[in-house]
Amino acid sequence: MAGHSIPHFQNDGGHQAIEIGVKEFMCTGASVPFDHPHIFIDMGDDNEKVCSYCSTLYRYNPSLKATDTNPPGCLFTSKAA
Repeated sequence: MAGHSIPHFQNDGGHQAIEIGVKEFMCTGASVPFDHPHIFIDMGDDNEKVCSYCSTLYRYNPSLKATDTNPPGCLFTSKAA
């Protein structure tokens, strides 16, 4: 894992499933103040994983870049203070 950053994803839209281009990531739930503890998720050999906090189903899609999502707009970016 050293040498690269872990993307964070959120589900403000309440999507049942989000396709992502990585198998290791962080789920934040939704935007502040509706987020949950930001947890690390590793799909391992699987292509799907459900967040234990918000029940979002994440699906691996190898055609997506690390920061792309389907539906679009689910990448979490922290806002500078």
